[in-house]
Amino acid sequence: MLKSSTLKFLKDLKKNNNKLWFDAHRKEYESAKSDFTVFIQTVIDKHSKSDPTIKSIVAKDCLFRINRDVRFSKDKSPYKTNIGAYINRGGKKSVFAGYYFHCEPGQCFVGGGLWMPMPPELNKVRQEIDYNLDAFKKIVTSKKFKAVYKDLSHDAEYVLSRVPKGYEPTNPAAEYLKMKSFVSMAPLKDSELTSKDLVKKTTTAFEALQPLIDFINESLR
Repeated sequence: MLKSSTLKFLKDLKKNNNKLWFDAHRKEYESAKSDFTVFIQTVIDKHSKSDPTIKSIVAKDCLFRINRDVRFSKDKSPYKTNIGAYINRGGKKSVFAGYYFHCEPGQCFVGGGLWMPMPPELNKVRQEIDYNLDAFKKIVTSKKFKAVYKDLSHDAEYVLSRVPKGYEPTNPAAEYLKMKSFVSMAPLKDSELTSKDLVKKTTTAFEALQPLIDFINESLR
């Protein structure tokens, strides 16, 4: 579970997203970051029993910086209003698919997959889906997967309008070959974040996602 003070800090930051306020409340930020790090490490320790590829991962290396890159953004707010962690076998900057936890009051979710890979990796995943469509469909239509995530995300930003070059429009895997990302997300209520069942709920969600992670990462090896 996370502390209510962690959520309070993020809510307050959203209302006061400026350096002056942040500097005055740095202790609260450090406390929230520490709280989230402990939670993520607990999740790693528990889920690594199911997925040993993340056993050596350390939580502090999975967290993203709170500072926003505003160089190319119209929104010049200096800080993110969430704390997020990406857990995967090669570290959060590697090409491998992994698990993600997003902590943001009112917009929290758990999930993961492979987000916007570069062309070489994307081509490998598409090729694997084309070769092993039945296995892939079995994963994303399984009762366990659908119970948590319902489906892969089909947001417009993740899907091409046409089948990519090299594949026929009539390809049985066309629906999946058009995808640019292979991710799934399950929303969490704020009340669940401070519940003692949060670790169990998170690891259960990760377990439902693991077959997809394994399929993608096998194609990238």
